[in-house]
Amino acid sequence: QVQLVESGGRLVQTGGSLRLSCVASGSILNSYTIGWFRQAPGKEREFVAVIVDSDDSTYYADSVKGRFTISRDKANKKSVYLQMNGLKPEDTALYYCAAHYFGTYDVRRNYNFWGQGTQVTVSS
Repeated sequence: QVQLVESGGRLVQTGGSLRLSCVASGSILNSYTIGWFRQAPGKEREFVAVIVDSDDSTYYADSVKGRFTISRDKANKKSVYLQMNGLKPEDTALYYCAAHYFGTYDVRRNYNFWGQGTQVTVSS
């Protein structure tokens, strides 16, 4: 069983920046492949970014490429961050981190443990 806790979401103005954190616990593994997803009201939960446990390679949704950066804490590999710059109102959503289980990284059902989410609101 893996527990994931997100933090860092808040209200920010258009063009602003935020850093979200995700901390994993409850397993003997030293690190995980962690993905970030987001869900806006009335919309499906969508993939945002992922960092792979084997080599820290990263992948992003086209909508955030060049603005968001996912990274892992070098000292504590169970902590993952999402740096969000150039925020837009359309980035407003509940942001979740999740532990990847199998398969392609941008598919929600391929993640088996999820956090409760942290709210990001971008005002125009």
